[in-house]
Amino acid sequence: MEPGVIRKLDEVVVNRIAAGEIIQRPANALKELLENSLDAKSSHIQVQVKAGGLKLLQIQDNGTGIRREDLAIVCERFTTSKLSRFEDLAQIATFGFRGEALASISHVAHLCIQTKTAKEKCGYKATYSDGKLLGQPKPCAGNQGTIISIEDLFYNMPQRRQGLRSLAEEFQRLSDVLARYAVHNPHVGFTLRKQGDAQPALRTPVASSRSENIRIIYGAAISKELLEFSHRDEVFKFEADCLITQVNYSAKKSQMLLFINQRLVESIALKAAVDSVYATYLPRGHHPFVYMSLTLPPQNLDVNVHPTKHEVHFLYQDEIIEKIKQQVEARLLGSNSTRTFYKQLRLPGAPDLDETQAADKTQRIYPKELVRTDSSEQKIDKFLAPLIKIETGVSFSSPQEASPLPEESFRVTVAKKSREVRLSSVLDMRVRVERQCSAQVRSILKNIVYVGCVDEFRSLFQQETRLYICNTRSFSEELFYQRLIYQFQNLSEITINPPLPLKELLMLSLDSEAAGWTPEDGDKAELAASAAEVLIKKAPIMREYFGLRISEEGNVESLPSLVAQHRPNVAHLPVYLLRLATDVDWEHEARCFETFCRETARFYSKLDWREESAGAHSRWTTEHVLFPAFRKYLLPPTRLKEKIFELTNLPTLYKVFERC
Repeated sequence: MEPGVIRKLDEVVVNRIAAGEIIQRPANALKELLENSLDAKSSHIQVQVKAGGLKLLQIQDNGTGIRREDLAIVCERFTTSKLSRFEDLAQIATFGFRGEALASISHVAHLCIQTKTAKEKCGYKATYSDGKLLGQPKPCAGNQGTIISIEDLFYNMPQRRQGLRSLAEEFQRLSDVLARYAVHNPHVGFTLRKQGDAQPALRTPVASSRSENIRIIYGAAISKELLEFSHRDEVFKFEADCLITQVNYSAKKSQMLLFINQRLVESIALKAAVDSVYATYLPRGHHPFVYMSLTLPPQNLDVNVHPTKHEVHFLYQDEIIEKIKQQVEARLLGSNSTRTFYKQLRLPGAPDLDETQAADKTQRIYPKELVRTDSSEQKIDKFLAPLIKIETGVSFSSPQEASPLPEESFRVTVAKKSREVRLSSVLDMRVRVERQCSAQVRSILKNIVYVGCVDEFRSLFQQETRLYICNTRSFSEELFYQRLIYQFQNLSEITINPPLPLKELLMLSLDSEAAGWTPEDGDKAELAASAAEVLIKKAPIMREYFGLRISEEGNVESLPSLVAQHRPNVAHLPVYLLRLATDVDWEHEARCFETFCRETARFYSKLDWREESAGAHSRWTTEHVLFPAFRKYLLPPTRLKEKIFELTNLPTLYKVFERC
């Protein structure tokens, strides 16, 4: 069998093949021409469409125009004002640079250009076919700028034309492209109109804003949930400007508007990274709205990867995507306090309240019998038990065994309205948390699967094919600390009914070994009275910012609710109150909030492991309350790396089995 003969293709065939790669549908042509108009410094761009852009696609701008002497070659391939040498690609800062857009269009459509520059007395009109000028440009009246008319797109490529979707879908694609550029370029006014329609399908004003254009184009449901932030990274040399929806909003259709160095592009890796962050918050199959603009040094960006320039490669791509992911994660966690939801503290297995019930009811939960072995802790138990009428013999080993709730109990009062935090000291605390967050530990926590408790301090969990052990107490303490500062001034309250007398609690704490009292410290009664005086004096601060209520009469009326379904171990309440009086710096605002949050987090992190029934409930809390909260809320600081250890992984086990 003879080999085939290699022939050089006719130039017309070559150009049409190339044109088909660049102009795949009307939306590709619109993207190319919008970028040309933006390169020409236009402040207003109008687009007129007929039959989904196949019969007519006309783009009119008020930019710099095209010089008359350039009209002869403007539609030839590789004619451009943006490049003169290959090395210029490394510094390219404009949209178009290859000089292929108009050439490609002229090979698959009837193309007409009408243009006028500021220096010329009149405009000129020229028509093109297969990259060549048909006749001489004709003088005509006109304003400064350019009008490009594309008629009968793909008239000579019937297979391509038949492969397109419906005219309505092609128009929707045109609208989507224009919308994205309108959001990214709010200083430019955009108009999209179907030929013959009195009203435009899309219109944005000149000198608008991105958030306002999102409202105009995508609706108020998205714009009211927007979270705006910027990030500058000196290590990897990039800047990011982002508008992302908070966790209140989600939609089944994914919307990500990504621009890199002002160019509309796609990045599957970046989109997957952002979606993975939102997966923690949104229902399965739902997505956020994301606008993201990245600015990189031109020499770090390879724009010449894809014929349509919709895909780019850049230096440190994986590292930059990870940095952006961390920023999105931190911003969502910081804004999560605004999410509309009803916090509940309930027994395992107790039914959820619906929104109507939660708005006007509280749900009761009560502490179990407190049994200690040492004499000081027995005194605490004997004192607390009658005051809060503790129900005895309650087993928490399974949700089904939970007994009916008594009338006298702890109750959770739901916080109904979120208040904006403006105190710089608290905002600084949040910033420190976000800066100290370990991306490595966070990436582990977001996909953890709880395995079991080893003891009161340690738990096992699985992440992908790895088995880890962590210090649950340390992770819990950091979690509660962060919930205090991110829910600052918006905490729900656990109401104590009846209230507990503060002075008697402080006396009990001084009797315990944890207080470290010695006779040299002074009389216990005087110390308790002094500590009670401090806490009553500072009660307005604790009530306003943290939901801890101490009445003027000296009764503890409520504690803050930090994580749904979690309640603190009341056996440690007396010592906690003593530490608030002695270890919190009440004189300096920043130190006051920091030390209060740390002491409170330490108190809340101590579960009750003293007996079988209490241990069963603590194990339930660890699995169903703490570990889900680690996944959802915790921004682990770098120091927690020392509190987590990899025990083994699947590849290692395979090797062991192979040797066996």
